[in-house]
Amino acid sequence: MIRIEALIDSGKPELNLTLPFNDRTKSRLRTHLDSGEEAGLFLPRGTVLRAGQLLRDDLNRVIQVCAAEEPVSVGRADSHRLFARACYHLGNRHVPLQVGNRWLRYQPDNVLDEMLIQLGLTVSQQLLPFEPEAGAYGGGHSHHHD
Repeated sequence: MIRIEALIDSGKPELNLTLPFNDRTKSRLRTHLDSGEEAGLFLPRGTVLRAGQLLRDDLNRVIQVCAAEEPVSVGRADSHRLFARACYHLGNRHVPLQVGNRWLRYQPDNVLDEMLIQLGLTVSQQLLPFEPEAGAYGGGHSHHHD
């Protein structure tokens, strides 16, 4: 099993590592490269891998991170106001959210789907890469609840 321990800023990718979002949030993970080669991730705690990032393995090869297609709910709004309301309500629930031009993606949840439909969005289930927002300060959820 190869070891992947470093994020790097540049290099020519030799291999790909395609993972769904939940696996890209794990700093310790036993997985497989797209080539089928077994790999272990040993990254700094709190690392969230993003599509396009580069890693280096213990054989000094450059590996590019890819976002796997996975089940997502896609909400589409007819107006910017409706879109903003939907983002507000999902953000209030701390839902990882990918935001586009009057569309949003989140991990499937029937309760959230119904809420968005009641707000007036159209919601569909699709198989797409999921790359949610990193958070206002470049990280994830960081405030505390009392």
